[in-house]
Amino acid sequence: MKYAVLVGDGMGDYPLEELDNRTPLEVARTPNMDFIAKEGKAGIAKTIPAGFAPASDVANLSILGYEPKKYYSGRGPLEAANMGIALSEGEVAFRCNIVTTDKDTMIDYSAGHITTKEADQLIRHLDKELGSEEIKFYPGVSYRHLMVIKDTSKAKGLLKTKCLPPHDITGWKVSKHLPKGPEASFLQDLMNKSQEILLSHDVNKVRIDLGENPANMIWLWGQGMPCKMPKFSEKFGVEGSIISAVDLVKGIGKLIGLKSIDVPGATGYYDTNYFGKADYALKSLEDKDFVFVHVEAPDEAGHNGDLRPKITAIENFDTSIVGVILNQLKGKEDFRILVLPDHYTPIKLRTHTADPIFFAMYGKGIKKNEISAFNEKSIKGSTFTFKSGSELMEYFIKQ
Repeated sequence: MKYAVLVGDGMGDYPLEELDNRTPLEVARTPNMDFIAKEGKAGIAKTIPAGFAPASDVANLSILGYEPKKYYSGRGPLEAANMGIALSEGEVAFRCNIVTTDKDTMIDYSAGHITTKEADQLIRHLDKELGSEEIKFYPGVSYRHLMVIKDTSKAKGLLKTKCLPPHDITGWKVSKHLPKGPEASFLQDLMNKSQEILLSHDVNKVRIDLGENPANMIWLWGQGMPCKMPKFSEKFGVEGSIISAVDLVKGIGKLIGLKSIDVPGATGYYDTNYFGKADYALKSLEDKDFVFVHVEAPDEAGHNGDLRPKITAIENFDTSIVGVILNQLKGKEDFRILVLPDHYTPIKLRTHTADPIFFAMYGKGIKKNEISAFNEKSIKGSTFTFKSGSELMEYFIKQ
């Protein structure tokens, strides 16, 4: 049996007046996801347990079959796993965004989706100027980077310090949303010192001359300590791969023993290589039985409040990933395909919500439950539900 799980990050949304009270998914042309919903089984699952922030790490752990209440230890360690950073006991890893602020306002959580080449220079410069034996900065992709605190005496306080993700406070006052808690002053000091260091670098001088958003501050959040999880093959009896442009998702995959596949041109943004992801997924299924494909573009559009790009991203996901993989698998007798968002990222809120997500699966042994289309409204009334999203994978593979 071959299994394909296809995740359109943040596809879920709310009805919008400018769309005649329809969602982007209702407006988008999605014949392939509609086919899976009509000919397969569609339902509802809660990927964000009560008490957890509606974050992609929590949601994708759930989808992969790992109960966050049992296994989640923070975003930082998951990203560290993909970057090949071995965390020692007591070390705390933070997600480190490069952002744009202006007059105490969070202007852009991604510094204009800064290029990886530019960001690499800035983070290496920051590590040279602000890093130490106890503090280390690691360059990642675009605006997404990592900071590790090696001072184990601070671990307990750091874990108790509340840090908000920058994409949750776009347009809001920075001073009112800085870290709060036992080690707040320590983290705030690092963030404040980063401003002068980053602005003095030639990368920002060029960006300012070109009229681009300056990458003028780091934002620390998503902290956690090393975590251990059972291998996916042990839990579900299949070997597989994971495809994503995001360190977080790839890191989860590596921790649970899935092979992380890098796809040329996969950017984690609107311009990602959709066809390439589908092609590599199908090649992976030639010798493995499971593949997990994650696409970030709809989520980025939601955070940016970009309505038309979100609709386009959903359509590209349906045509160039879902359609390509579905059409190839339909020629095989033993396969199952699952399509879903990990969480909602509504255009009008520009951040994640904890709404239960909708899904549809199709293939061998999957009985129809008469759903008309793949969207929030059509699937809302389904009685096929999972109170814990982590149970969905168990059903998909073993039922």
